[in-house]
Parts: sequence; structure tokens; C-alpha cells
Amino acid sequence: MVSNGSKPVIGLTTYVEPARFLVWETEAALLHRVYVDSVVAAGGVPVLLPPVTDAYAELVSTVDGLVLVGGADVDPTRYGQEPHATTYTRPNRDTFEFGLLDAALAAGVPVLGVCRGLQVLSVALGGTLAQHLPDATGSTEHQPAPGTFGTSTVSLAEGSRAASILGAETKVQCYHHQAIDRLGDGLVPVGWAADGTIEAAERPGDDFVLGIQWHPEQDTEDVRLFAALVEASSRYKESK
Repeated sequence: MVSNGSKPVIGLTTYVEPARFLVWETEAALLHRVYVDSVVAAGGVPVLLPPVTDAYAELVSTVDGLVLVGGADVDPTRYGQEPHATTYTRPNRDTFEFGLLDAALAAGVPVLGVCRGLQVLSVALGGTLAQHLPDATGSTEHQPAPGTFGTSTVSLAEGSRAASILGAETKVQCYHHQAIDRLGDGLVPVGWAADGTIEAAERPGDDFVLGIQWHPEQDTEDVRLFAALVEASSRYKESK
């Protein structure tokens, strides 16, 4: 964790969805609080980045690290497929996050992709997705029921950034009905569920670019992944 007085600013993408709160029922830019709590616990300063602008370079210039959070499926037209019957998309969020990611990678900003975030990262680099895992695995263990997280043990590749943070294996909470099919260019698979599903991928090199298919924010007692992002973001901040 960052212990000095100069904490890095971590941008987190958000949903834009119909919501109800207090006396209001309206469209809202929102995010599960556990994401921001995890960033704070890891020593960073969270800021929310709603998908309402195309000023990608300007946004990236204001943050020291980026979290692409979970959410709806990536539009399969982005990887040359027709949508599966179970696929649900938010095209405006795709446009925003793909643009934001391009700007972040170009600037060398550290990136952590969570669930959908891994899929955005891979598709942005030319990858494809398996649109409905139960069709391939015959199991719903990765998404047992609406609003219910599955549990899994992920094996991590020796020598990978992910393994240096979490060890050879880690127990995770997951909620995804899609997964990596063909991995994007420049990414290497570094984590797998027992059924062979790719659960983590990263870009080799000095820049911190890591995507994970599970939801680490659901365990705010274990913020190792967020702490690693904050540390990388602190170094990036100092280099600017």
C-alpha cells in the first residue's frame, strides 16, 4: 500500500442504468460501493468515470491508474459475431471503455480489468469471447443464479504478475456467463479455473496491464490486486 502523503488517483468506470434511491427514480451513473472501498483500503483515491463523454485523453491525464469494472456483455459485433440469445449489451458503455482503454494503454497508465474489464481488454486487442459458458461447459458454476456469485479456485502461472500478487492459486468469487475464447494480441493467459476457463490474462513487460475474470472487490478484506494496482499507479504518478 502507498504510505506517503501522495496517493495515486484511481479511475473506475461506471454503469449508467435506471435506478431508485430516496424519492428518485431516474437514470443514474452508479457503481457498487465495494469497488471504491477496495481502492481506498489499498491506499488509492477513487474517482468515478461515467460513460458520458469522448474526452478519453483528458480523462486519462487526470488519473494514475484505471479499473475497468464488471457489467453487461461486450457487443459481439466488435469481434465479428451475432449475439447469443442470452447476450445483453450496453453499446454506449462499450464505446466509452474501448476509447478510454486505448488512451490508457497509449499513455502507459496501469490498468486492472475486472470481469467484463478483462473481456474489454481482450476484445480491444483483437480477441473473441465465448458468449455463453454453459453451452461449452454444461455448468453454471461461474454464474449460479441472478445476483448470486459462484466460487472457484484459480490456478496462476508461475512467474506471472498475477502469481506474484496472489500466489500459485487463489479462491475467488465469480459472476460471468461469458469468457475468453481467443485471447487478444499481446496478452498471455496466466490463470485458469478447474474447467479450463481463462480467469486471468496480462500483458508482459513493465507496464501493469492485468485482467481477471472474477470479482476481487467482493472481498474487501483482501485487496492485494487493488494494492498492486495502486503501487504501480504510484510509480506511474512519480514518473509523470
